[in-house]
Amino acid sequence: MHVVVMGCGRVGSAIARKLETIGHSVAVIDQNAEAFRRLGPEFNGRQVTGLGFDRQTLLDAGIDSAGAFAAVSSGDNSNIISARVARETFGVEHVVARIYDSKRAEVYERMGIPSVATVPWTVNRLMRELLSVKVTEIWREPTGTVLLMRVTVTEGWVGRPLRDLEHASGARAAWLVRFGEAQLPRSSTVLQAGDHLVVAATDEIATAVHDVVENAPEGGHH
Repeated sequence: MHVVVMGCGRVGSAIARKLETIGHSVAVIDQNAEAFRRLGPEFNGRQVTGLGFDRQTLLDAGIDSAGAFAAVSSGDNSNIISARVARETFGVEHVVARIYDSKRAEVYERMGIPSVATVPWTVNRLMRELLSVKVTEIWREPTGTVLLMRVTVTEGWVGRPLRDLEHASGARAAWLVRFGEAQLPRSSTVLQAGDHLVVAATDEIATAVHDVVENAPEGGHH
């Protein structure tokens, strides 16, 4: 997959290097060409000097073929605008924005742009957001301990009761969206194709949630 990273600070450069290490093509955008030094001599991806929300700069970075976009500069406004352009103009599927103002972050969560405000986002969590199709962090309470994750029910979980997924992952379901309508599920609720869950978890079990959802058991109970 091709990934565009806007912002070549400590977080952006670390994400770019890690993505390239695991085999993705990467382009990094920063308005300060000196920032690219953080990438090191081993980095082979594109380095594009410019504003992350400028259409031509994004095209130079290959946004039209990107599967993911991370806006991790030091400016909220730049991150918000560039994330929206990536999502709304170029249709990038996985978009993550680093937002420091919690009130602004809430607005962009509702628009489907995962963001972070109250705690520093580690490179690993950003990587999960960019690369995971089925699980997305959507909110984190002020102490940073508990988070909500949006889960797309995968084929292997279809036909199984919710309690099985909760038990396997350690997460607790807050609500379920089925056919566009939210409902409070019971532990006995049988999961269906197209269901979306919002589950509460902690950082300690977040990885388990990803693993359990992505590596669902073979065949559901029908």
